[in-house]
Parts: sequence; C-alpha cells; structure tokens
Amino acid sequence: MRAAATLGGVSYRFLKGHGTENDFVVLPDADGTVHGDLPAERVRALCDRRAGIGGDGVLRAVRRDGRWFMDYRNADGSVSEMCGNGIRVFARYLHDHEGVPFPMEVDTRDGTKTVAEAGSGQVSVDMGVPELRGTTVVSVGDHTWPATHVSTGNPHAVALVDDLDDAGPLTSPPAYDAEVYPDGVNVEFVVLRGEHHVAMRVHERGSGETRSCGTGACAVAVAPAVADEAPRGTPYRVDVPGGTLTICWDEDGRVRMTGPAVLVAEGTTDL
Repeated sequence: MRAAATLGGVSYRFLKGHGTENDFVVLPDADGTVHGDLPAERVRALCDRRAGIGGDGVLRAVRRDGRWFMDYRNADGSVSEMCGNGIRVFARYLHDHEGVPFPMEVDTRDGTKTVAEAGSGQVSVDMGVPELRGTTVVSVGDHTWPATHVSTGNPHAVALVDDLDDAGPLTSPPAYDAEVYPDGVNVEFVVLRGEHHVAMRVHERGSGETRSCGTGACAVAVAPAVADEAPRGTPYRVDVPGGTLTICWDEDGRVRMTGPAVLVAEGTTDL
C-alpha cells in the first residue's frame, strides 16, 4: 500500500488485523530502530480510514531485554495502558510471523499478560485482577446514567441502559466526571440479554465508538457478575457489534478473556 502523503518517504512493513472487528495496524519494529518513539502524527496517518490504512489503533511490536512489548497507541496517537482485543491480534502476529509458541508472555504498560490458544482460531488472555472503584455518572445530551467505575488495565464507566440506541450516535465522547477519570475513560453502554449474557456499545477514549473493546468487555462482565452474585468461574457472554467475547472471572480473582484474532493483510507503506 502506497500513500499520497508521506512522513520521511521511507517505506516500512505493516500488517492489519482485528479482534471482533476492533481493528489495528501492526508495526514490526523488533529493535526499535524503524519507528523510534512512534510520533503521534504517524499513528493518526496510519489509522486514517480514508487516506491511510485504517484502524482503531496501532500495535508496535518491539523487543526489550529479550521480551516482546506491545506498544499500543489509540487512533489519535495517544498512549494507552492496555488493549484487550489488540493483545490477541499482537499474539497472533508473534505466533504466525515471529515463531513465538503459545502460551506466551507479552509485556504491556499494564504489566505482563499470558496469552494462550483456545481452539478454532480463538485466543485467551489472562487480563489480571479487575478493580471496582465505586459508582459515577455518564451523560449523552440530556440523558444521564449511573455507571460502575471499573479498571481492567484501562479505566471504564459501565452504564446499564434499557436499549443500546439510548446512547445515540456517539459521535463525540460521553460526558463524565473528570475528577474520577483525569486521564479520560472508555464508556460502555450495556443491556441484559439473558442469564450471564449481555450486549454492549463502547466509546473508547482516543478512538471514538468502536466495534469492540476487550478491556471494556471484561469490565462489562465484572459489573453484572457482582450484581448477579454469580459464582466465580461463571462465563459471561458479551456481544459487541463486531462479534462475541467470552469473559470469565475466575476463582483466583483474575479475569480471562477469549475471542478471535485474525490477521487480514500485510504490505509496506510510507505513511
């Protein structure tokens, strides 16, 4: 893929992948010499869906002290602590193109995550121990909802709604309490579909409304699991616009997320 506008005119390799249609540009950069500190304008150019490759974010694959590190950036170029769908795509890249066997460990800004195969193209990730931090509120236009503040590597506000359309088009970020979320927040709107079954929409900080959010799906499963008093180890089905994720809050207190990870393209660009 060649671009009309360039940053330096130097071509480099990229891959494109998605997890439940939450899509990413993967940048191989094992020794850290290709992209340096990955300028925000390069991320924005790559993620542009009209003039670039298109994506909800960029996953730079770099090695640090012999370990693979997922350097994740939101579509606007901002740095994010963690990306649940992204780490599955990242692991698929490491397995298919770098020869890293499953199970594998991947370093992130939210610590080291263990990733394993789960059969039928599915990948499972140990997302760590979630933190429930009380309640807050979120608003869209004239509508305000109570929300549960959950941290699953990224901050989330989980709001139960009567209908997913209640949130409107989500063309701009929902209003939230900046004192609770000084670094911004991912906002999930959730409806109950059945026992241990929910559906959600999400507005991600730095990316807008996306087809899926892995850390958000984890937060969305944790909040009703507490309300339901569900036994630990109960799997929750979380439907997102791009597919389905399975979330299990295990007896050891750790959340495990399982879902697809697909690489769909590979090429070079000079964006």
